[in-house]
Amino acid sequence: MTAPGFEYDPRHFPVLLNEVLEALAPKQGERMVDGTFGAGGYTRALLSATDCLVWAIDRDPHVVPTAEAMEQEFPGRFRLLKGCFSQMKELLAEEGIDQVDGVALDIGVSSMQLDEAERGFSFMQDGPLDMRMGGDVPSAADVVNETDEEDLANIIYRYGEEHKSRRIARAIVEARREEPIMRTRQLAEIVSRAVGHKKTIRGKKQIHPATRTFQALRIYVNDELGELERGLEAAEQILSPGGRLCVVTFHSLEDRIVKNFFRERSGELARGSRHLPQANEPAAEPTFEMIFRGGKKPSQEEINQNARSRSAKLRAGRRTAAPAREREEAA
Repeated sequence: MTAPGFEYDPRHFPVLLNEVLEALAPKQGERMVDGTFGAGGYTRALLSATDCLVWAIDRDPHVVPTAEAMEQEFPGRFRLLKGCFSQMKELLAEEGIDQVDGVALDIGVSSMQLDEAERGFSFMQDGPLDMRMGGDVPSAADVVNETDEEDLANIIYRYGEEHKSRRIARAIVEARREEPIMRTRQLAEIVSRAVGHKKTIRGKKQIHPATRTFQALRIYVNDELGELERGLEAAEQILSPGGRLCVVTFHSLEDRIVKNFFRERSGELARGSRHLPQANEPAAEPTFEMIFRGGKKPSQEEINQNARSRSAKLRAGRRTAAPAREREEAA
């Protein structure tokens, strides 16, 4: 159900757009949340599809000009809320909104961020080693230059699933003794020398040897996995009965969190999870029912048009009338 007249922003191709719109199924007058505004692809599609209202959320100050232009284009129907999508309940409460009919989340770095060398997300263009999506947090350069070797190896292994993490961490520590590591190409070369310049293989796709290390640093700097866990719980709290939640992920770490969230909340997850009640406790009533089983992947046609979509996966659930679970505190 691609919106009539909808055109892609040349900086950003909304991944699995038709599938997201089909699952969200926006109707006239409904209230929708685009929790990861970016270049506004999903927001524009929702506003173009029907006469709905959209509140978009983003912590990246670079999106403000795009949002201001969209406010002019869709007067009275769109508003940008500055912050993290995990804060959607609090941000919407400030707008006088306690329930919505749909939430869309596109997890990870946007094409717009990757393409801007000065943001430091990619090694494809040289730039400052930053990677911050927003907020006053340590940069990737801070992490690379100040974290001890063991902790750095653990970050690269946990968030990048990089099996040569200890070798990479050792190389980084040795290199920073000579001079601080402040540029993306500088770090990419250090990692490449540590693991070998030859590209490694993921399935049938070749990837640069620094890909997993850069992914790990970006996720760590922006607390992306913690943000996702908190965001899913927040969406559960603000969705009205029948409300839809759509989440697009781009790698296994994110998808595992989303899959387990939906399995648990829909009652599909087998006993044994620390989140589930003990045998002598009543099972919690499901708060979601799945809109479709498993995760949807992009078509080959979409992959041909946008190579970055090839690892994407969409999962979607519909809110039941059961009370939201209490939000879990970090251990």
